[in-house]
Amino acid sequence: MSTILIVEDDERLAQLTCEYLQAQGFTVLLENNGSAAAQRIMDEQPDLVVLDLMLPGLDGFSVCRSVRQGYKGPILMLTARTDDADQVEGFEQGADDYVCKPARPAVLLARIKALLRRAENTVAKNIEPEVLRFGRLSIDYARRSAFLNDNHIDLTGAEFDLLWLLAVNAGTPLSRELIFSELRGIEYDGVDRSIDVRISRIRPRIGDDGEQPRVIKTIRNKGYLFVREAAQELS
Repeated sequence: MSTILIVEDDERLAQLTCEYLQAQGFTVLLENNGSAAAQRIMDEQPDLVVLDLMLPGLDGFSVCRSVRQGYKGPILMLTARTDDADQVEGFEQGADDYVCKPARPAVLLARIKALLRRAENTVAKNIEPEVLRFGRLSIDYARRSAFLNDNHIDLTGAEFDLLWLLAVNAGTPLSRELIFSELRGIEYDGVDRSIDVRISRIRPRIGDDGEQPRVIKTIRNKGYLFVREAAQELS
């Protein structure tokens, strides 16, 4: 039975969401203050956090940023805006996924289940540590860490999962549809830019050229390709 912490200052919405998720078999905790939420996340380590943006105390972005180093579970961010700004900022601060408010219960549940499945798969794969090496770049699945010239690369959990998926399929173009299915458990809607945002953040961190990438290449009408030979030449 997974434990979910809902961080939401709208008491009625929080209670309705709590009751719905409890009916689905989850243990649900509630918090309405951002500052208190950051401490609770670190202390209680819930299996997943549903995090609203607009909160008293710390806002959702600040909460996400403050806990990301010490909390490895999934963070599902709620945003009231439908444009890219909040979504991009959320990913930059370490969110794993987002849902636009008002969130339909079935959609929220599907996203939660997908994130928890991904987290469970990570635990299972960690039983047998696996490391990919491309010259000076190494990607360690067991430690969920990547290194360039033995220097740790700062990646969110979602960014690491994407880098690993591309690297383990080096030489094979991966479509956005496949990436969405593998990482988020949902079909690509043709609009969501979250994968592109993550790619643009990963490239410079692994030493790739953001303007003319050689390691993670965009293949028109096909998706993204991790080029093994270019990765081995990183310095």
